[in-house]
Amino acid sequence: MTNLPADYSYSEEHEWIDATGNVAGRTVRVGVTNVAAEALGEIVFVELPVVGDTVTAGEPCGEIESTKSVSDIYSPVTGTVTAINGELDAEPGTINEDPFDAGWLFEVQVTEAGDLMDADAYASANDIK
Repeated sequence: MTNLPADYSYSEEHEWIDATGNVAGRTVRVGVTNVAAEALGEIVFVELPVVGDTVTAGEPCGEIESTKSVSDIYSPVTGTVTAINGELDAEPGTINEDPFDAGWLFEVQVTEAGDLMDADAYASANDIK
């Protein structure tokens, strides 16, 4: 299993942001963890929020479709979407291959963080060694 980036924060719903600490007022990148990517199986389609949309921490803001199922994407923060990863339209499997880098989903100008964990707490909660 891929190591979790220590400088990221994680949600209970298996999303990550590429920052730690107080993120209000910052722009963060959002993605799904390797735990989610592995559980989903081969990802074939991603529906992302639109630039300018407001997302709310803990609320669905998109979907990931795999050969196994369709799952909601939950925003780990509240704020305004400032960018999306357009590469995922043609290559949604990038999420499986590189969930913490090339497989990022969208960026948000944060007004408020949701309930987030550090890498150690996320690993412990998901029995990752």
